[in-house]
Amino acid sequence: MTIALAEEQTMLIDDFSRADLVSLLGTKWRSVSDQVMGGISQGKLVRCVTDDSPCLRLTGDVSLENNGGFIQASLDLAEDGRTLDVSSFKGIRLIVRGNDEQYGLHLRTKDVTRPWQSYRAGFRAEKDWKVVSLPFGDFLPHRIEVPLNTRKLRRLGLVAIGRPFHADLSVKRLEFYR
Repeated sequence: MTIALAEEQTMLIDDFSRADLVSLLGTKWRSVSDQVMGGISQGKLVRCVTDDSPCLRLTGDVSLENNGGFIQASLDLAEDGRTLDVSSFKGIRLIVRGNDEQYGLHLRTKDVTRPWQSYRAGFRAEKDWKVVSLPFGDFLPHRIEVPLNTRKLRRLGLVAIGRPFHADLSVKRLEFYR
């Protein structure tokens, strides 16, 4: 079953106004790391208030040891395995800040059947709050041959990945935009 959306200019995914890590979509943010496959990266996901703004903060250390290399803040976009149709939107917009490192936004659709598959776009989280707009056309398939189908989005992930570094990423708004 796919959820259809109204014709507004944006659709707010989360502004982190809830203290319990439940998004405005009604689904819960969760922390995932390479430890699910034997890696040793460690991450922490919290909701906090920074500069008088509620935000989601992902911190931790990414390690490539034991074939690892990621920490992630993950959000299902609909409950019970359903998908979300965002085909009328151009992309995803975030307001972020961090430690001047490169991060990724990964999307999963109904077509993604393996844990290592996704559609990926990168962004830099600078020291000051910054608006980052990621058009769906910028998301590249990773280990999947099927094109990104924005009619069937299942999950998104904010990811620190691919090299050893200390991650510190804060997000105060996340939305689909037209």
